[in-house]
Amino acid sequence: MDFKLTEEQELIRASVREFALKFCEPIAEEIDNTPRFPDENLKKIAEQEWLGIPYPTEYGGAGGDFLSYILVVEELSRACATTGFIVECHTSLACFPLFKFGTEEQKQKWLVPLCKGEMVGAFALTEPGAGTDAGAASTTADLQGDEYVLNGSKMFISNAPIAGMIIVF
Repeated sequence: MDFKLTEEQELIRASVREFALKFCEPIAEEIDNTPRFPDENLKKIAEQEWLGIPYPTEYGGAGGDFLSYILVVEELSRACATTGFIVECHTSLACFPLFKFGTEEQKQKWLVPLCKGEMVGAFALTEPGAGTDAGAASTTADLQGDEYVLNGSKMFISNAPIAGMIIVF
């Protein structure tokens, strides 16, 4: 089995590494020590089309493979763990459920702007009484007519300060 990266994957890795060293690493300590969100870098990451790498172009993604996406997260995380996590949370935890389980209408309404970086996805797992133990979560989604009503509390919602209207519970 050949474990070498393709030429395209090597190019992506080199491009992200250069970007991360130039834009992420210089502010990494500040980002880790203050409650500031690196939104200026997230806009630049979106311009590079790195927020939707593994998703098809018809949904605003880059049509790339998951290894290329992982290389992006890895290189960003080398320079600034927070930035790497923001991209991972957005791309995997918020976008993937929409891509895998969403209706075509939901994909057009939410996944397209997420993949294009027009919105940022968030993830809500942590609860006051359960922490991050998904099995102990008490929040429910009750179908009432044509809509679901969420009942419960979440805290420490990843990417929430800048998220669009999509938060995955």
